[in-house]
Parts: sequence; structure tokens; C-alpha cells
Amino acid sequence: MSHIRSHVKSLERSNHSLTRPDRPREFRLLDRDWDLLDEVFAPLYSPSTRIGAEFLGLTGTGSAAPAPSLLEVGCGTGLIAVQAALRGCASVVAADINEHAVENTRMNARRHRVDDRVTALRSDLFAALAPDARFDQVFWSSNYVLAPADYAYRSIHERAYVDAGYRTHRRYLSEVVHHLTDDGTALLHFSDRGNLHALREIAGECDRELHTLDRRTVEEGPDRVEHLLLEICPARARRRPAGTRRDLVRA
Repeated sequence: MSHIRSHVKSLERSNHSLTRPDRPREFRLLDRDWDLLDEVFAPLYSPSTRIGAEFLGLTGTGSAAPAPSLLEVGCGTGLIAVQAALRGCASVVAADINEHAVENTRMNARRHRVDDRVTALRSDLFAALAPDARFDQVFWSSNYVLAPADYAYRSIHERAYVDAGYRTHRRYLSEVVHHLTDDGTALLHFSDRGNLHALREIAGECDRELHTLDRRTVEEGPDRVEHLLLEICPARARRRPAGTRRDLVRA
């Protein structure tokens, strides 16, 4: 398991994804074509974007619709934000610290004709949002690999792969509940490439609880990796019955 969690290996994957000679300008995923800019996380080299879309019920041809409003943190190419709008989400805000990802999301929103419903903005988590911004659902497919607290990022692209000292995770756990509607849901896509024990410790320090709503185990090269969909709640909040997903997908 230690090699799966290695931040060095994750940084190698980041560099390879960024510099490989066959990196395309367009890719196909979920039966649609998408633009891909330089310096942006490439969903075709990792299953995490597809799994995130599955977690949110944004794949397939079912009649279920997403929550009325969505904030996607770390939007990358904008695939999940655009999928949500295409499936009926009336208002989507897609945020990313990477300015190239923000432009990539705008390109894909225009490409699929949902730019009237998808707003992309450069933001370090919630920093660029209005203080009173509230959403029915907030989702972050996180950079779940833990890097040393003193690690200095060499590129903006590396921030999509590792989180130094879990500082960004700590801020997300602490702040996300303040951007929810009364019935809103705060979600985190994590995996066992990350350190779940450390995440739970941080959640406790932030007075938060983590509830597992869904999971997927997939082959990633030579590794079997479990992906988790976690709900973040204030501590001591009444826990929903196991398997309840009424706030994830609305009929």
C-alpha cells in the first residue's frame, strides 16, 4: 500500500501526463468529445474523472437529474461541470486554482452549449466566491495523495496530484459546510492513494464527520485502487441511513 500512497510516484504520473508526446488536444470520454489544454489534468490518463461522474449520477441514460445548483472545486477540463449542466443542473459554478483549467472549462462549456449555465472562475477553493454563495451540492475530486508539508510545487499541474501537508483538504473540510443551502450536500472524492486515517483526524480537528456514500475499486496500471465518495457533515449531525443518496441524484 505504501507505494500506492507515494507522493513521488504521483509526481512522476503528473510529469508523464504533462509531457508525453501523444498528449492530445481533444479526447473522448462519456460518449462526448472534449478539449484539453496544456497544464490541465488529463482525464484520459486517470479513471478519477469518470468515477467522479459516476458518483454524481452523471453517466448513462437514466432519467435522474443532478442537484439544482452545483459548485465543482478543482474543475480541470470542466467535464463534470458540463455533464451536470447537460443533465439538467440549472446553475453550475466550476472553480480551479489553475487559470488554464478555468479557460479549458469555458471552452468545453461553449463546445457543448451550456455556457449559459456554467460559470468558471479562478479560485483557491472558495476564495473567489461571494461570502453568501450557497449551493445544493459541492463536489471536489481531490488531489488526495499526501505530500510532505514542506514540498514546493514545481508546476501548477502538480497541484492536481498531491496536497502538501493536506493543507487544502483541511481548508475544504473546515469551510465547505458554510457554502451549502439548508439541504445541501458537501462531497469529497477520495481514494486509498490518499491517507484516509490522516483525513479523518483532520476532520475531527475541524469538527466534521465523514460518511462513506459510495465506493469503486478499479485497476490503475499494476495497482488496485479503491475510490470513495465521502459526505462531509458538521460533527454530531444526525447521520442519514446507510445507502441514502437523496441529495446526490434527484429524480
